[in-house]
Order: sequence, then structure tokens, then C-alpha cells
Amino acid sequence: MILLQSLLKLLGFVHMGGEVKALLAEGGIEVNGEPEARRGRKLRHGDLVTLPNRSVVKIIAEQP
Repeated sequence: MILLQSLLKLLGFVHMGGEVKALLAEGGIEVNGEPEARRGRKLRHGDLVTLPNRSVVKIIAEQP
């Protein structure tokens, strides 16, 4: 599990929490095809995140 805000920071879309809030307010971020505005959204194995530039990130985690 990773938080949406952590993923956005890891990918370099933002550097600080305030930037995450602003990016989400602009819209365009989707999780599994649904608009998302919560920076604390928990992303799990198999989730698809679509970012404003239409990049798609699939969450993959090692299975135990």
C-alpha cells in the first residue's frame, strides 16, 4: 500500500504536500477510472493511477 501523495512525490510530480493539494484541486487525476481528490487515498496492488499528462501508473507489489 502507498498513499497517493507519496506516489506523486516519488514520481517527481510534486515535491511538497501543498503542491499535492494544488495538483488534486486542478483535477485530472484518476484512480481506477474515477476522479480522485484525496491525497491520502491508499493505493493497493492492481490500482491504476492516471495523471494529468495522461501517464498511467499501475501499482505492483510483491506477493508474499
